[in-house]
Amino acid sequence: MAKKDFYDILGVNRDASDEEIKKAYRKLAMKYHPDRNPDAKDAEEKFKEAKEAYEILSDGQKRSAYDQYGHAGVDQQAGMGGGGFGGGGFGDFADIFGDIFGGGGGGRGGRSNVYRGADLRYNMEITLEEAARGVEKQIKIPSHEECDSCHGTGAKPGTEAKTCHTCNGHGQVRVAQGFFSIQQTCPTCHGTGKYIPDPCRKCSGTGRVSTHKTLAVKIPAGVDEGDRIRLSGEGEPGVNGGPPGDLYVVTHIKKHAVFEREGNDLHCEMPISFAIAALGGEIEIPTLSGKARITIPPETQTGQVFRLRSKGIKGVRSAITGDLMCHVVVETPVKLTGRQKELLKEFEEISQGDSDKHNPRAKSFMDKVKEFFAT
Repeated sequence: MAKKDFYDILGVNRDASDEEIKKAYRKLAMKYHPDRNPDAKDAEEKFKEAKEAYEILSDGQKRSAYDQYGHAGVDQQAGMGGGGFGGGGFGDFADIFGDIFGGGGGGRGGRSNVYRGADLRYNMEITLEEAARGVEKQIKIPSHEECDSCHGTGAKPGTEAKTCHTCNGHGQVRVAQGFFSIQQTCPTCHGTGKYIPDPCRKCSGTGRVSTHKTLAVKIPAGVDEGDRIRLSGEGEPGVNGGPPGDLYVVTHIKKHAVFEREGNDLHCEMPISFAIAALGGEIEIPTLSGKARITIPPETQTGQVFRLRSKGIKGVRSAITGDLMCHVVVETPVKLTGRQKELLKEFEEISQGDSDKHNPRAKSFMDKVKEFFAT
């Protein structure tokens, strides 16, 4: 497959100056860097294309060969010295990525590494009733605050941080490995460009002390298992002045004694007596908003479901309220008295006289059994 023209990749004319080429590459690198586009499938490929184009066009000798012979003139030299990672070429890359990520590059004035604080997660357990109606909870989370002794400097009161003698305040150092020159974070100051000769005793030179803070969290009505509530800026504090992260409160619903939730619908199992199942009647059932009554028709069987409209939960992103599904279970009586046993035996004897009529499911089952053995 034919490779794209390097000038077209960077979006510059063939007579573009070195500064125009560098500016175009910086713009593409910021746009397509994989760390900024973790979900974009083509971002990494476009980033590699822009990087290759810049490596060639930023080097005078390689650019001249490319202008004269095209890709054939530079393919043999790709990655072999010249303006690659040795000499001055690496400095340009350090400058560009320092602009993107805020890193301190040698020769760029020693900017400190600024990082956003990490996001935090808090697992909150709430009841089904609280999830349905909404609730406000107080939570206590670990935190850090500015040291009141050194006021965040990390240095003992009356002293101050000094310029790092290893990197001269740049935050990064160059390490020579053969003909390669690798730029890395200064091991002494860890990229800050400064060191603290006499650290604060209270915070041990970090400028921060550990503490706890209490937050009020509003749980909206209708939240479900695993829903997240985002508290902006309540995560870990940033590094070197970077913004703080966020706190995500994840809801977990406690198991309920009566109801089970399925989406916005609620399900419950309601036992009824043998007599009510056979003769019909009215029973009282619980709901999240109080009690309700439903009519059980005669000859109700175990497993029948009765729907109570709008007695479920209205979800956070739902316009309607779910239903309550009542699953009937016919309960077999236990600990019968002598008289109850006599009546049931009499009932059974009467029923046996016309069992096909009174027990249709049993008849249907036995018919299926006969058909099975007949084949």
